[in-house]
Amino acid sequence: MPRLKAFDEDRAIDAAVDCFWAHGYEAASVRDLAGAMGIGGASLYNAYGDKRALFVRALERYANRSMRERIARIEARHPPREAIRAFLGEIIDRSVRDPDGKGCLLVNSALDMASRDAGLAKLVAAYLDEIRAFFRRSLAAGQRDGAIAADLDAAVVSGHLLGIVLAIRVLARTGARRRLLESVARPALDRLTTPRRTRRRKRP
Repeated sequence: MPRLKAFDEDRAIDAAVDCFWAHGYEAASVRDLAGAMGIGGASLYNAYGDKRALFVRALERYANRSMRERIARIEARHPPREAIRAFLGEIIDRSVRDPDGKGCLLVNSALDMASRDAGLAKLVAAYLDEIRAFFRRSLAAGQRDGAIAADLDAAVVSGHLLGIVLAIRVLARTGARRRLLESVARPALDRLTTPRRTRRRKRP
């Protein structure tokens, strides 16, 4: 079988993303994927190798069009401290405006792959680490411009912020409302908004 045309391949990969996103890696059969992509099972194998290889392609597509696009856009539009706030705010907005409760494909895959496929789990972890790296860059830049307290450990806090993203995504899939999701993010954001000050003791 000849390789799919570029335009058709783009649409096919997008359909594969939606299929994996809706069903999960394990539950999405080759028949499901081929049907969603509008190709035959043999064509899927010829073009992509197997389901695992197709999933790797789908994750890359999702990361480029979702997580990486969001990071690039927010970093370009906002100063460092506000970039962190905007990122979490957008995650909350997307989570509460998710009528099908699909959540985030990367987070879903992290939960699904943890004990099933070490290679895929490592791949998903690398994508999530790009979010942590964004937080760390923003924290460091905010400390340099004085908007974020210099005594915060950017490495530790960036990991904490990534944990908040994961918590928001998982809680949203259980039906959590905006108020709860915002309460999860608020303590970390408040800490960034108000740099800590050392109080002077009054002399007796």
